[in-house]
Amino acid sequence: MRFNNIPKVFLVSILLAFTLFPSLAARRPEGQYRVMTCNIRITGLEADDPYPERVWENRKDLCIKTIRDEKPDFFCLQEVIYDSYNYFVEKFGKDYYYYGFVGPEMDPWTDGYHFIGKNVIFFRKDRFDWVSAGCYWLSETPTLAGSVSWETNRARHCNWVRIRDKKTGREMRLVNTHLDHKSDAARREQIKMIMEECALYQADMPQILCGDFNAGIKSAPIQYIRTQDGWKEMYEDIHGPAEAGFTCHSFLGEGHKPGRRIDFIFYRGPLRTLDAEIMKNHVGDMYPSDHYFVKADFKLE
Repeated sequence: MRFNNIPKVFLVSILLAFTLFPSLAARRPEGQYRVMTCNIRITGLEADDPYPERVWENRKDLCIKTIRDEKPDFFCLQEVIYDSYNYFVEKFGKDYYYYGFVGPEMDPWTDGYHFIGKNVIFFRKDRFDWVSAGCYWLSETPTLAGSVSWETNRARHCNWVRIRDKKTGREMRLVNTHLDHKSDAARREQIKMIMEECALYQADMPQILCGDFNAGIKSAPIQYIRTQDGWKEMYEDIHGPAEAGFTCHSFLGEGHKPGRRIDFIFYRGPLRTLDAEIMKNHVGDMYPSDHYFVKADFKLE
């Protein structure tokens, strides 16, 4: 077969089709887990984009493959809307539970993007039982769906699930959020809300907070997390506290101008980080998203 006259973006899709969706491997050792945080970028914004590799329909299989190849025990997505949600459910729904999208409280519309990108959590059916789950909105009225405060540019929310390891009986809590991208005042108040809500749980409850914080390591929201008792960050456990560089690369990869990391995996409770990585996967000019994904392995002590 000759590929000379086939556009590069479609050639990538053909090659991916032969390697997608391997089955889940055997479980990791007892008490060890892999978590990922992945901003997959809002879809449907590409109508006027001259670069086909940015279009969801072209990059969606690479996005799925990048996550599936890592065989995470759980992963947190940001900027999920209807078409991307349906595709993730199609490709992961057999093996994973998923929470944080469906319901009129999340979005009064039934399709498209209306400035509410959902923060969806997936976790493995074969390894965990679902204990409970919930959502609150990052505003002064957290139980009012779609509510905004502090001059936030968008309605922002936080999803969480409480799960139990089927083998060990240990429970943990996964928290997923996306802070506002324009208002610093909103980011400060939003992270305070999240920290206050997480503080309602006992200190020895393992909690993992994933997300796109739209804030760098020296910002007030991130510094505020560091002042809260027991909170640490997994990538920093392995690589130290220095700035790791941008995780939002705008589909430019290493060609992006120097920037800051804004995607984090924080945690609290009796766990130890084993490894962590900023994932810079791409095939040619195509990237899974305009963000690098972040993964970490850890062990419950």
